[in-house]
Amino acid sequence: MHRSDDRQRRRRSRAADERMADKRRGTGDRGRREHRSRGRGGGRGCVSAPAKRAVDLLGAALLLLLLSPALLTAAAAVAAGSRGPVLVPRVRAGLAGRPFAMLAFRTDPATRSGRFLRRHRLDHLPELANVVRGEMSLVGPYPIPLERAWSATGPERARTAVRPGMTGPWQIGGRSELPWEEMAVLDLHYLEEHWLGLDLAILARTVPVALRGRPAGGR
Repeated sequence: MHRSDDRQRRRRSRAADERMADKRRGTGDRGRREHRSRGRGGGRGCVSAPAKRAVDLLGAALLLLLLSPALLTAAAAVAAGSRGPVLVPRVRAGLAGRPFAMLAFRTDPATRSGRFLRRHRLDHLPELANVVRGEMSLVGPYPIPLERAWSATGPERARTAVRPGMTGPWQIGGRSELPWEEMAVLDLHYLEEHWLGLDLAILARTVPVALRGRPAGGR
């Protein structure tokens, strides 16, 4: 049984590598058409790193200001709900695989406030501080654990070419049901197609996803 599972995982990984290679080389009819379309300036332009950083910094600072009452309320609820630190750091791989402490509110599933924060993704609001510090982006690839980044190959390694995001295609695309290999495909496709309008669309779609809530689990 374990041998069969290993074979299936290897097949998924090889398929993901092949899809990523096709995207990176622009092979296939669709890839060539998209490449020619972008070459003619088809209305989409890549966002430069300084421009994206400026948008991240301004956006995160504005959100911290607007959401400060919610952040203070959440912090008070966490502190009152159970003993322990209000914030918990989770080590993740950042830009170029460098480790950083991704901040989140401590959530105790035994408390109502903990369940509410996790269900509506409010436990990740402290990541805005990571964005201000230059460790994360508002939108970007999935923030993968450090040990996984060290052993990553193929498409997974490409995810550390930019800062990880508070949200991204994995957030709005059913992340809890996706295997790691397919999440890597989503992330690299995002990097290939990245432009400011795509970031804004992902941010807009994240809001209703958070309002609807999520099942147990997640990052």
